[in-house]
Amino acid sequence: MRALKILNRTRDTVLATQASVADTSRSRNIGLLRHKSLPDGEGLWIVPCEGVHTFFMKFPIDVVYLDRHKRVVKVRPNLVPWRISLCLRAHSVLELPAGKAARTETSRGDQLEFSDAGE
Repeated sequence: MRALKILNRTRDTVLATQASVADTSRSRNIGLLRHKSLPDGEGLWIVPCEGVHTFFMKFPIDVVYLDRHKRVVKVRPNLVPWRISLCLRAHSVLELPAGKAARTETSRGDQLEFSDAGE
């Protein structure tokens, strides 16, 4: 699975240095379910996606909903296990460690930039 570096261009902050991509039906269904934690610097970009659940997860996450242009349309911070979150305007979702959105001040309208982690 390829790794991505994800920057918040609006805030000039780094959201992830090693984000995975879930772009197949299987990888979207599995998501972060097999993880015991989500270390700082990691994340999961799910595309396409309008909503997530945290059933069977062992840790909270920040959920950042993006439009087709990778602009933030909604931030759902600290989504704890056994919850559902939706955003019908979203084209994709970025899952980050809980607290990352607040630490980077990521908010609605921010423009994100994705590149290969090796760049």
